[in-house]
Amino acid sequence: MLFHINGTRYDVEVDVRTTLLDLLRDRLQLTGSKKGCNQGACGACTILVNGVRINSCLALAIQYQGEEITTVEGLESNDSLHPLQRAFIEHDGFQCGYCTPGQLCSAIGLLNELQAGVPSVVTDNLQAADISLTPDELRERMSGNICRCGAYNGIVQAIQEYSADRIAGVAR
Repeated sequence: MLFHINGTRYDVEVDVRTTLLDLLRDRLQLTGSKKGCNQGACGACTILVNGVRINSCLALAIQYQGEEITTVEGLESNDSLHPLQRAFIEHDGFQCGYCTPGQLCSAIGLLNELQAGVPSVVTDNLQAADISLTPDELRERMSGNICRCGAYNGIVQAIQEYSADRIAGVAR
């Protein structure tokens, strides 16, 4: 089976019962995505597939053959941290760091959702073409990612800064 992960092609044989998370961690040694609850409740395993965030512990690997998969390892470019990773560092958006890969991928996914006009449960105007990333909107969209250390304030500040820079055209 052919997988496209972080810009690299992998041709691997995979049992049909293998989760995408297990393929990444156990077979391909891409250990950035974490196995937290293994039930889709904590968000530690969040990755991007074609720019959309998913819980990789709930996804069968065979479903994602040929799709563009991005893990936290694929966020950096030219050996430089992604601007959101730098913002997490600047705002102390992590403590133990276990949830950080999922938080990062989820944040990028939520910004892609906003750009596409996908509403959340707290979006005021469901018809709006441009949805603002209010604190409530941000917290709602990140609610599937748990930080057991409680670094939420830093995480929110980092995402807000990155989002503002992205809108202003500073970070791409």
